[in-house]
Amino acid sequence: MSKYYHITTYGCQMNVHESEKIAGILSSLGYENCDNIEDADIAVFNTCCIRENAENHAFGNIGMLKKLKAKKKGMIIAVGGCLTQQIGKADILHDKFPYVDIIFGTHNLGKLKEYVIKKQSQKKSVIEVLESEGEISENEKPLRTSYPNAWINITYGCNNFCTYCIVPYVRGRERSRKSEDIINEAKELISLGYKELTLLGQNVNSYANGTDDITFPELLKKIANLDGKFRLRFMTSHPKDFSEELAKVIAENPKICNAVHLPVQSGSDRILKAMNRRYTSADYLKKVEILKKYVPDCTITTDLIVGFPTESDEDFNDTLSLVKEVGFSSAFTFVYSKREGTVAAKMDGQIPEEVSKKRIMQLISLVNSQTREQSAEYVGKTIEILCEGYDDKKQMYLGRDEYGRMAYFYSDTDVVGEFLNVKIESASGISLTGTLV
Repeated sequence: MSKYYHITTYGCQMNVHESEKIAGILSSLGYENCDNIEDADIAVFNTCCIRENAENHAFGNIGMLKKLKAKKKGMIIAVGGCLTQQIGKADILHDKFPYVDIIFGTHNLGKLKEYVIKKQSQKKSVIEVLESEGEISENEKPLRTSYPNAWINITYGCNNFCTYCIVPYVRGRERSRKSEDIINEAKELISLGYKELTLLGQNVNSYANGTDDITFPELLKKIANLDGKFRLRFMTSHPKDFSEELAKVIAENPKICNAVHLPVQSGSDRILKAMNRRYTSADYLKKVEILKKYVPDCTITTDLIVGFPTESDEDFNDTLSLVKEVGFSSAFTFVYSKREGTVAAKMDGQIPEEVSKKRIMQLISLVNSQTREQSAEYVGKTIEILCEGYDDKKQMYLGRDEYGRMAYFYSDTDVVGEFLNVKIESASGISLTGTLV
């Protein structure tokens, strides 16, 4: 008789890839994936606490399983990820949801198999959240779900301690994988037919910082020189560590996409200092200038926060000015979310919600207008896209070009995983529509 698992993932791409690792662990125990949580014999919530709404969403969904758990006595509910790693949150979870069977943190994801086996042999809950990071495990084999894309962790944790960010407290200090392990993983993925590799880290630019291993640009170059046709991306880059050497490597290696995600967060020097970002707006613009010098057609995406404590109208206008000057391809825009345990949570001058909402709408409008203008420039051009999937609602295939722009098109045959030429006929916001040529 088949056993099924269902994983609910919150947050960033890092969490998406960690859910693939969870899937690999559960698969090794004989479980198969199911789309409906009501059919699951084990339900895992891979949580995020970067923003309050993600945390609240997770609590809400876990709470909704109370009735299902009562009907399915043998069902196992497990909760892991950033939320559980916060001080005291595991106890709150256990008190609020006593029917949760397993609670684990970010540092001991690899022990999930052990926890499931232990829970199957006892009635009481299994709760273990490790305080220290420990050694990086190379034994986890992810069950990848994102073909033709594949994610490769190169670092874990973060040393930057931006005042608004909870990551260093729930992910630990920065640790780098050995370059040979990363390169071997890339080789294996290419041999399996994956066509786009994305290197992941909270700050990929500081890879192997302070160790005897190679630098991040050197690592990129080694992977880009592997045989086969594939694309290479990376995220996320911290502006303070973005180097001229990295810009040169992108320019010299055609397999590295000419698209860089470079989070600026704010255009105000005063706010950047309060955020502990360790660069000014002028420093950031200098990095953009260096990147454009070597890779003139490079697109830049970013992260932007409005409503950080004490942000004035002048500070916000500085952000708008920087957005206009850089001309971002697109941006992830956020209203500042107060996170318990961070320095910013204790700051005076928290911004009223109505002010933040007004600013975020103005910022989104500006970013969207720039995105639309850049999308319109595609019309009439033929671009190479990597087909990533099929959209059931539109009944069209979809894929991205190297700059990250999504294109939709019709095909009579399954072309997922293929590089194709598409002539763009129309543009709408961040997406394009075209015809195979």
